[in-house]
Amino acid sequence: MNKFDKRMSRQLWMQYVMALLAWAFAVLLTAVLLWAVCRNFRWSFPQGLYGQLSQNAVFLSLMATGAGWLVLSYRFLARPMRYLNAMIDAAQALAHPTDIPITLPAALEPVENQLNLVRERALRDAMAAKEAEQRKNDLVVYLAHDLKTPLTSVIGYLTLLRDEPDLSPRFRARYTGIALDKAERLEDLINEFFDITRFNLTHLELEKRPIDLSRMLQQVASEFEPQFAEQSLTCALRLPPALDYDCDPDKLARVFDNLLRNACHYSTAGAEVEIAAEVEESGIVLTFTNRGITIPPEKLGRIFEQFFRLDSSRATRTGGAGLGLAIAREIVELHGGAISAQSADGVTTFTVSLPKS
Repeated sequence: MNKFDKRMSRQLWMQYVMALLAWAFAVLLTAVLLWAVCRNFRWSFPQGLYGQLSQNAVFLSLMATGAGWLVLSYRFLARPMRYLNAMIDAAQALAHPTDIPITLPAALEPVENQLNLVRERALRDAMAAKEAEQRKNDLVVYLAHDLKTPLTSVIGYLTLLRDEPDLSPRFRARYTGIALDKAERLEDLINEFFDITRFNLTHLELEKRPIDLSRMLQQVASEFEPQFAEQSLTCALRLPPALDYDCDPDKLARVFDNLLRNACHYSTAGAEVEIAAEVEESGIVLTFTNRGITIPPEKLGRIFEQFFRLDSSRATRTGGAGLGLAIAREIVELHGGAISAQSADGVTTFTVSLPKS
């Protein structure tokens, strides 16, 4: 747009100068023609028209040139003023964008196109921000509501254990286990609140150092063995013996943790979770594959959005804050990589591509 503005200014100045020169030439040519015509006539009175014209030729020429200059200046000054007024109206429309396109004079068509692109982008961003804010508000309401349920259960069972000292060891163990399970659910919900706060109020920064990705993935997978066993899942690791990489291990571990947590939640009992790594020319490609439900295309396209939850259930442990994959994408992109998901025929694969370090 800057190049267009300079080119347009030069064109206006050139047109203005050319118009002035053309007008001055026209006045001079008219004066010469009048002088040539009038000198061929015989005038009866020395002070006739010819005499008046002859005596005041220079003055009249200057008057005509000045009048033309005023008219041309007004016309050429009025044009940029019209453009300026149109741009002011466009700026006001852009401050509060609507579905109505911005229109400018034909000479400003490139500017009009650029402003309409900005308007459309602003509308999309406003809609996305509104949807994200609505999802966040809904999530906070859901979480606040869900905090009551486990808390009520914990208080109820602990009260029962306090008021019934003669309970049998079997019932005491059962009630204690239920209270502990509800307390862990309460802890998960509180952690989700902290995730929401951290994600919105802090900016992730990397602290890179050399690590062995194969070793890290083995450690992360071993930490999930209790969850795998609980759902009768097996984990297959297809990794190189060593995979040296310069990264932020704590944050990448969080990416792997989120991906494996999703694999646990959405895998069919008895299925296999596969973690694989390959070294390519562009860098390292990691894949996390699980077998279970097929993610619908409309949800697959939004799975990395903030506060988007594949399972909208508020009562199950899978109904998280919808931040895990959004944070994973931000961490991977901070490393210069990319993360994507594919799902078909009950097989879902998350692919993490990391550039050469």
